[in-house]
Amino acid sequence: MRRTAMKTLPIIAAMLVLTACATGPQFDTDGVNRDLQPRQAAADQVRDEQVIWGGTILSVKPQQDTTQIEVLAYPLDRGDQPRIDRSSQGRFLIIADGYLEPADYGEGRQITVRGPLEEARTATIGEAEYTYAVVHAEDLHLWPRRTSHGTRSEPRVNFGIGIGIMR
Repeated sequence: MRRTAMKTLPIIAAMLVLTACATGPQFDTDGVNRDLQPRQAAADQVRDEQVIWGGTILSVKPQQDTTQIEVLAYPLDRGDQPRIDRSSQGRFLIIADGYLEPADYGEGRQITVRGPLEEARTATIGEAEYTYAVVHAEDLHLWPRRTSHGTRSEPRVNFGIGIGIMR
């Protein structure tokens, strides 16, 4: 009995580790231009290019059949999560089909989108005119809220061996 437990314990541990690593979105990356940034796309009036962009939500405006989300763009990490500790890459708009609840997609939330670029739009920020790159959302991922300490506020499960110090 003890020998069987010793054989299955590493298998169970490996399964838990692999499951813990499988977080975040799994976007289809076929045909995605990862080099194109929002500021460049708006300036060059790029259309129909597939992109995966993310950042911090600045505003959400439900419209007749769509929802418009204004985003301050940041580079993405390997898991496609915005790196808000880096310099911003400009602003862009997400156009999502249907109604998205502004309370859920609120200001300050992190978001990642995949989709094709549409025609750029011009609007004003304060008294300055700004040209936005526009992404038609095919896939959206809203990241968990963060606390004031920069950590996720949702419960997390951690496995480890040794001594840990928590603040």
